[in-house]
Amino acid sequence: MIKKQFEKFDNKIWLSSPTMHGEEIKYIQEAYDTNWMSTVGANLNEVERLAAEKVGVKYAVALSAGTASLHLSCKLAGIQAYGMPAVGHGALEGHRVFCTDMTFDATVNPVVYEGGIPVFIDTEDDTWNMDPVALEKAFEIYPEVKVVVCAHLYGTPGKIDELNKIIKAHDAILVEDAAESLGATYKGVQTGSFGAFNTISFNGNKIITGSAGGCFLTNSKDAAEKVRKWSTQAREAAPWYQHEELGYNYRMSNVVAGVVRGQFPHLEEHIAQKKAIYERYKAAFADLPVQMNPIDFKNSEPNYWLSCLIIDKDAMCPQVRGEQDVLYTPKPGKSCPTEILDAIASINAEGRPIWKPMHMQPIYRLNPFITREGNGRAVTNAYIQGGALGADGKILDRGSDIFARGLCLPSDNKMTPEQQDRIIEVVRACFE
Repeated sequence: MIKKQFEKFDNKIWLSSPTMHGEEIKYIQEAYDTNWMSTVGANLNEVERLAAEKVGVKYAVALSAGTASLHLSCKLAGIQAYGMPAVGHGALEGHRVFCTDMTFDATVNPVVYEGGIPVFIDTEDDTWNMDPVALEKAFEIYPEVKVVVCAHLYGTPGKIDELNKIIKAHDAILVEDAAESLGATYKGVQTGSFGAFNTISFNGNKIITGSAGGCFLTNSKDAAEKVRKWSTQAREAAPWYQHEELGYNYRMSNVVAGVVRGQFPHLEEHIAQKKAIYERYKAAFADLPVQMNPIDFKNSEPNYWLSCLIIDKDAMCPQVRGEQDVLYTPKPGKSCPTEILDAIASINAEGRPIWKPMHMQPIYRLNPFITREGNGRAVTNAYIQGGALGADGKILDRGSDIFARGLCLPSDNKMTPEQQDRIIEVVRACFE
């Protein structure tokens, strides 16, 4: 039930859709006119130069997707930690890997591609990213772990210095997933430069796009050369097709690179537009029982990719989620993510639930999950039933709590202030 009806938008307001500027078609046309339509060409070279320069690393390799970069990053990390695997085995075969819990599954799946066992690390309050306290606890439980895969959620950097200090103290390797955070900085340094092997994404909904694609980023020349080789089916330098190791068809197309090349000059413009959207929401909801997704302004400047909110616990109406269905009971003065998302959809706008934590996903339900006090599997059911506080008074299984009470608001940078005002009215009406 929607508490109040509002006029629909004629054209849908998207969560975050591509914003094109015109330069993109020039570089696509250049690829067409010069007949460089495959996985080599000037656009590819320029995208790699621009990405490495922007993020502040020595090397970039343009790939078909951010997921491809994460996969090859996990393979490199596994080989560095455990040595070259036997043919037919992944580089992480049988080894546990610490992973961000509240993220899209593309952060985690590459660990499994290489035979690893994801161990999920709970979320902290200040940025909604991996909790350094929980990571330290995880190393106490699994001291043998040598690879950590860490994402920056919704364009907001995590506590990367604290995380990296712990990772280095345990002689482990950081694989940084900056797919959502291109252009965001932590203590003045760009995300995508903190790990041994790093990833940015140009997927269709990202801050800049190629319709697809991503980049592998590193300061290691050997790693960059290995990824470049693997991404083109691991061909050897022979006059025939010679293959001595497993390869992949992961290279970015020169046509897709043309789109990315045309987008790069507009990155800061897109970030400024997204920031204005976030700040407009924050001001408009200041008197509601909600909070915007948190930002550690002391240490970081996000790219504001998505604006999110979380409803105060006392302002939640009853909501129950199954694996694919959800039910809620409307209450005066209260709301829940499902009610707000339904109301937004009723005016032809797109919102989305917060990422469902990986430890709650059916595919990973048996994998270890670590909170700041230890085994998170022991507290998840208690939280769902309304409890599970740690010794510091904070909710354990923080990711499940954020998922239960949070949602992503329409954050498209082509949305006008007038359109955003109507979305704001709709959200406010849910609390009447």
